[in-house]
Amino acid sequence: MKILRAAMAAVGVGLGLWGLRLLLQTLSLDALIRLPLWLGGAVLADDFFLVPLTVTAGWLLTRWSIGPGRHRTVGTVRTTALYAGLTTLIALPLLLRQGKGVNPTVLPRDYLRDWLLLEATIIVIGVIVAIVQSRRTTRPRRAA
Repeated sequence: MKILRAAMAAVGVGLGLWGLRLLLQTLSLDALIRLPLWLGGAVLADDFFLVPLTVTAGWLLTRWSIGPGRHRTVGTVRTTALYAGLTTLIALPLLLRQGKGVNPTVLPRDYLRDWLLLEATIIVIGVIVAIVQSRRTTRPRRAA
């Protein structure tokens, strides 16, 4: 088992060094200086914006779910919020770069419209599932 761990560690270190070599060969000195700034900004954005936003949304959802009968739809609301948040994080670079740059054919689509349609679809499906779940669980049972 120790040999397998050592081999896996060696492969991981080797891949990391290979990636570092590619990074140093590909990027200019100016880009290498900007890279830690960008990574630090990403860490700060995560720690001071995304984490508090997620914790607050979870707290609000938990407070909301305390009401009678609401515990049945918490999973649907959480899943809908998760999908909407993930697709927003994935689409954010496209939305921010829309129409910028030297080559206008790189981002030729209307990403804002597509993102809004995707978010609306996710929310509509979440609402439909929540309605179906609430009707299924509140229907009185028939005596056998």
